[in-house]
Amino acid sequence: MTAIKHALQRDIFTPNDERLLSIVNVCKAGKKKKNCFLCATVTTERPVQVKVVKVKKSDKGDFYKRQIAWTLRDLAVVDAKDAIKENPEFDLHFEKIYKWVASSTAEKNAFISCIWKLNQRYLRKKIDFVNVSSQLLEESVPSGENQSVTGGDEEAVDEYQELNAREEQDIEIMMEGCEYAISNAEAFAERLSRELQVLDGANIQSIMASEKQVNILMKLLDEALKEVDQIELKLSSYEEMLQSVKEQMDQISESNHLIHLSNTNNVKLLSEIEFLVNHLDLAKGHIKALQEGDLASSRGIEACTNAADALLQCMNVALRPGHDMLLAVKQQQQRFSDLREHFARRLASHLNNVFVQQFTQALLQLYNRSYFLSVPGHDQSSTLAQHSVELTLPNHHPFHRDLLRYAKLMEWLKSTDYGKYEGLTKNYMDYLSRLYEREIKDFFEVAKIKMTGTTKESKKFATLPRKESAVKQETESLHGSSGKLTGSTSSLNKLSVQSSGNRRSQSSSLLDMGNMSASDLDVADRTKFDKIFEQVLSELEPLCLAEQDFISKFFKLQQHQSIPGTMTEAEDLDGGTSSRQHNSGTPLPVSSEKDMIRQMMIKIFRCIEPELNNLIALGDKIDSFNSLYMLVKMSHHVWTAQNVDPASFLSTTLGNVLVTVKRNFDKCISNQIRQMEEVKISKKSKVGILPFVAEFEEFAGLAESIFKNAERRGDLDKAYTKLIRGVFVNVEKVANESQKTPRDVVMMENFHHIFATLSRLKISCLEAEKKEAKQKYTDHLQSYVIYSLGQPLEKLNHFFEGVEARVAQGIREEEVSYQLAFNKQELRKVIKEYPGKEVKKGLDNLYKKVDKHLCEEENLLQVVWHSMQDEFIRQYKHFEGLIARCYPGSGVTMEFTIQDILDYCSSIAQSH
Repeated sequence: MTAIKHALQRDIFTPNDERLLSIVNVCKAGKKKKNCFLCATVTTERPVQVKVVKVKKSDKGDFYKRQIAWTLRDLAVVDAKDAIKENPEFDLHFEKIYKWVASSTAEKNAFISCIWKLNQRYLRKKIDFVNVSSQLLEESVPSGENQSVTGGDEEAVDEYQELNAREEQDIEIMMEGCEYAISNAEAFAERLSRELQVLDGANIQSIMASEKQVNILMKLLDEALKEVDQIELKLSSYEEMLQSVKEQMDQISESNHLIHLSNTNNVKLLSEIEFLVNHLDLAKGHIKALQEGDLASSRGIEACTNAADALLQCMNVALRPGHDMLLAVKQQQQRFSDLREHFARRLASHLNNVFVQQFTQALLQLYNRSYFLSVPGHDQSSTLAQHSVELTLPNHHPFHRDLLRYAKLMEWLKSTDYGKYEGLTKNYMDYLSRLYEREIKDFFEVAKIKMTGTTKESKKFATLPRKESAVKQETESLHGSSGKLTGSTSSLNKLSVQSSGNRRSQSSSLLDMGNMSASDLDVADRTKFDKIFEQVLSELEPLCLAEQDFISKFFKLQQHQSIPGTMTEAEDLDGGTSSRQHNSGTPLPVSSEKDMIRQMMIKIFRCIEPELNNLIALGDKIDSFNSLYMLVKMSHHVWTAQNVDPASFLSTTLGNVLVTVKRNFDKCISNQIRQMEEVKISKKSKVGILPFVAEFEEFAGLAESIFKNAERRGDLDKAYTKLIRGVFVNVEKVANESQKTPRDVVMMENFHHIFATLSRLKISCLEAEKKEAKQKYTDHLQSYVIYSLGQPLEKLNHFFEGVEARVAQGIREEEVSYQLAFNKQELRKVIKEYPGKEVKKGLDNLYKKVDKHLCEEENLLQVVWHSMQDEFIRQYKHFEGLIARCYPGSGVTMEFTIQDILDYCSSIAQSH
């Protein structure tokens, strides 16, 4: 850049008596053009003129040429674009705005700084500097970039420094004292130099004259040092005298320190003793409650809870260093440990007895509901009917209410003896899983009987064991298994569920029933199924939610945090002993308590999902359209469960069952499409409205009533699209294969029916198909009318088709009559063959033929006949026009008029 600057100064600016102060390599913003240079210059002659000159290299590239120049006073604004970030772009606002991009940010900053300094020195009107850093405007441009290239000893613009007011005043006084200060500057400078030498000499003499005073000052300093030495000697003597006093004070201080240390130790010892007494002392009442407290009464439970909390606080005290080495502390801790072990064993045994008692009571209620005693004269069938009417699940709220009294004690057991806590958890799951399995299976059996409307399965209830013996056997097995709970690694034997084979046989017998066609069921049957299915889901949902809420409260699992060993997914959910045994003090970790709730719910309600799937299969066998009801109901319940807790057992289970329902729904749609493809038509009878078209109308009407405001409307819309495409394709297929009924009639009638169905139901996703059905109906109606009308006036149609063909070949219309085959005589001959009576006879035959083609259920005869009448009149007018254009002045006319056609058509329609 320095070489370029020297070259520009030498070749361009020196010849014009100008000095180059700053240069920047730029190009126009937004355009890909050759680079050029912007130069800041000043003239060497007075008055000084400041310019911004644009210099561009010649096309040949040999030399530089001056392209355009602006005076600095015309510059209004300098915009640097960004005062913080480095940006090579800048704008210069002259009479118009020039946008430039510098080759580097440093060059741009140097150029802008030079412009600012020139503005400060030479212009009264200040230029606006926008988006320019204030630091840039205050700093000086590097001397290498701003020195004049015309003279080595000339000062650059940025080296000039103005005099302040005081300096100007001093110079003016000096110049006033010398007459030739202005006329002879060199003489004035020499005078000033001589005066300066005189002043320097006077300063040296003044310094030499002060030597005597300096010597006097040195003597005074020596005397002061002697006085300081005397003072130090006195201070040393005083220090020796105080040494004995210091020793005495040190002895007194050491004695006081020992006394203070002894007092401090006594206070700390008292504090430690008070700490141990206050935190490791358990009241006698609490000890008695832990050893003998009544766990059956509310007051006893409260006392035991308070005592257990107090014991836990004593055991969880954070002992200070050294406390655990004291014999009394060890003995007290051992006593607390024995109390905890004894109370934990007693609490676990009592809670297990409560589980057994509640299970026995619930089992008695279940047998009272589902079984009956063989009393002479007792009407067994009426008893079963009376019980089967109640499609409800037993309420476990009283059991939950009784157990929740022990919730705080369960929390204590969880934190102190996790082995027994886990044993109780497994016991509870084992009891409840069998109880719920019986209740839910009986509940679903009643639902299946209600759905099928048969009671022949009730005979199987008579073969089940009597109530007393069954309850006794279950209770004995529970008491036998509960005895293992007191061990540190307790595990329960898996209990067999009685009569499960009988129940499975009941389910399979219901599911093996023959399929019942949808035509055998009416709307009342489907509504009945919908109500039963909704009642089943409505009973299951609160049951699961109540049990989950109880589990979280009773077993203290409501907080989502990691806890020690619980059941994991790898553990046997059927009640088997886990392959990973561990001590009560070192439980295995799991992900979260939320997972434990889910695993407990899976084991307790393991029969819900298969029973729901069996019920869904039965509903699908009864009527495939039931999948619509099930999809809507199941989707709603899944949506409700996910709003409460997306990861809950209920949400997951219903979501899995929803997948099965969705598959059945898709299978129902696929079966309908397959039935469309397998439709066979009779070759001897007319087609009419195809069965699958009527079935689609039935399906759409039912679906619209079911899916009104449903969450899974998108699934129905997809099914509609598949079905309507199948209907369209198979209607056309049947029309092509039809032999008895014309293709246009099959297409016209069925697409008219489809259009009417879609118009009535107003299905938004099938608007395009509705328009397509209407178009197909209109097209085939027109095609059928035109084809049918060609038969009654066949010769006349052929004659005029020949006339139109000649005109199309290029023969003028008035010359057609000169063609031998289409002269006036031939025209008259053809017209005579179709008098009014003959036309009426042909139309009558046409009406009968159309009547044979069309079916009565769609009632399109009058529509088709009216279209034929309009088409016939249009043809008549077309023929009249051809006669007038091609046979002018011949006087030839048809032997019947438009009014005759209207009368013929009207009389034919009324006669039939």
